[in-house]
Amino acid sequence: MLVSSIKSFGNYCIFMTQVFRVPDKWKVFFEKLIFEISKLGVDSIPLVIIISLFIGAVITIQMTINIVSPIMPAYSTGLATREILLLEFSSTMMCLILAGKVGSNIASEIGTMRVTEQIDALDIMGIKSANYIVLPKVIGFILFVPVLCVLSMFMGLFGGWFIAQFTDMISVENYIFGIQSFFNEWYVWYGIIKTVIFGYIITSIAAYYGYYVKGGALEVGKASTNAVVSSSIFILLADIILTKLLLQ
Repeated sequence: MLVSSIKSFGNYCIFMTQVFRVPDKWKVFFEKLIFEISKLGVDSIPLVIIISLFIGAVITIQMTINIVSPIMPAYSTGLATREILLLEFSSTMMCLILAGKVGSNIASEIGTMRVTEQIDALDIMGIKSANYIVLPKVIGFILFVPVLCVLSMFMGLFGGWFIAQFTDMISVENYIFGIQSFFNEWYVWYGIIKTVIFGYIITSIAAYYGYYVKGGALEVGKASTNAVVSSSIFILLADIILTKLLLQ
């Protein structure tokens, strides 16, 4: 198990050295980059909006129900909702969800190219296949994932405001005062930094599993599943390390 893990890590590092090379044609690279930003990033916006709205609403409801002590100020619900969204949900939890959508998409797409011998054809033509296929995906998602993070933060807070506006659980004034109280701008940057690193983990690991698929359609499905599982594990591991480094 240990030997297999070390071998896989070594292959991954070699694969990354093949990916991060200077593109042969910058025009083709930028065309593919714009396409990948649209496919991996922009197409994920509806998912991020829907999930963040509901999670923000649920967090607000749960905080309101559990913060019932008379010594707790009325604005504590808004403050707790903001901290949860900024520190953890809009970065870590959202990237775990995106690992299922984006990671499986990348792994299955590249895996299909491998089993249908499209990657072999690129190599025969002298094209650096790893660089040509993977680099635009990695760079494109890394560039756009901070937008998804900030959007998730905003929509989560809006979901909480919706509960305050249309229920009597908490007043809108107390909720807004809570999300403004003791605001630390670094928490926003902390979330953005984490999502950039998580975005790299998602795309690179998914591309690695897809690129080295051997077999047919069944193996492509297994590679997609393994990519999502591995990405989720490394995201959680990186979350611990980054939290220790950035929030000391």
